[in-house]
Amino acid sequence: MDALDILSDLENVIPFFQPIFSADEQRLIAYEVLGRYKSGENIISLGPFFQDDQIPDEYKFEVDLLIVKKALNKVIHFNEDVSIFINRNAELLMYSHGEPFLQELMTFEKKGFDLKRIVLDVSDRNYQGDIDQLDHLLHYYRTYGIKVAIASIDSESHYFERIGQLKPDILKINLQALKSTTGGKNFNDVLYTLSLLARKIGATLLFENIEMSYQLQFAWKNGGRFYQGHYLYPPTEEFIQHDFLKYRLKEKFHDFISYEKRKLEAVYTTAAYFHMKIQEIVLKNRNSGYEALFRVLVKEMDQIAFRMYVCDEDGFQKSANIFKLNTDWVTQTEYKGKNWSWRPYFLENIIKMRNERKGILSDLYSDIETGETIRTFSFPMNGSEYLFIDISYHYLFEHEQLL
Repeated sequence: MDALDILSDLENVIPFFQPIFSADEQRLIAYEVLGRYKSGENIISLGPFFQDDQIPDEYKFEVDLLIVKKALNKVIHFNEDVSIFINRNAELLMYSHGEPFLQELMTFEKKGFDLKRIVLDVSDRNYQGDIDQLDHLLHYYRTYGIKVAIASIDSESHYFERIGQLKPDILKINLQALKSTTGGKNFNDVLYTLSLLARKIGATLLFENIEMSYQLQFAWKNGGRFYQGHYLYPPTEEFIQHDFLKYRLKEKFHDFISYEKRKLEAVYTTAAYFHMKIQEIVLKNRNSGYEALFRVLVKEMDQIAFRMYVCDEDGFQKSANIFKLNTDWVTQTEYKGKNWSWRPYFLENIIKMRNERKGILSDLYSDIETGETIRTFSFPMNGSEYLFIDISYHYLFEHEQLL
């Protein structure tokens, strides 16, 4: 639709509201405001209007501010514990140094609207202006209680940099990437890093574009507190009951919890099985030396493991690697003396094994050398030596609850 048609018919520019639900309360906790244009019986998204570089910023700002005003007029007396997400790209946010937008919000504050209910969903994709001025403006808005959310952008490295600079209240994760089988693995790795970072800075993860049940399960499993998408509820002109999805979400979460419990039980059962198996072998061969120990382990673990070695409590490798190459086991002496204490959780697991005197089955991770998804079983041989056995993806795949 032509921009002039919209600008000459602002009466039919209206806000739509997409519900956002919480994991902890299983209820609606916010709405994201979306711009729509009513053309006869048709409702048209204004996304293309705001993304069109040919339309001057002042026109976009006029339409955007109108949508915000209409939205806030509608929600001002609507349940005070519901937040309002307002999308702002950096160019519109910096329009006239951000003052007109803030003044409009303060007008509603005078009418009784608490600005703590506002969440600015900021995108600085392709922003050509001064990033320091943008950050200064966002910090200024936050002094009024306004929260800041940022969404995934094209450059992952830039995204992490922006998170560090802004320390946003909410990180939005777009689940469209889950549809791509090629990008799925990388997406999982990035998401894991994001979840750790969010925890460190005290940010909440919001997963958007949830269109299927497995995406909701993925969001729940990966630390998502807030969810939105057509699978839950599409954008609508009217508000819905807060507890509209409570029963459905409780059922879904119960299914997710049961599934994860079964997987965790499988991990603990497997760890206990490996502990008994390895403990017996180690006790029988503890005075025989590494080579004799590995010969027995290879016979017992040939269809389970692909690498074995022994380290001391500081992470220095005491033995060579015993590595499965195709169907044969080879000795890699070049690994003797290497130190692995720099690996995440290494020293923590050493202390845990020393204190609890039992083996540990690691979480899933990508092996540095093979690139395969694996787990490692670690076993305390004595007070100073620890055996590490890398479990093959083939074995994990055959025991799918370990994946």
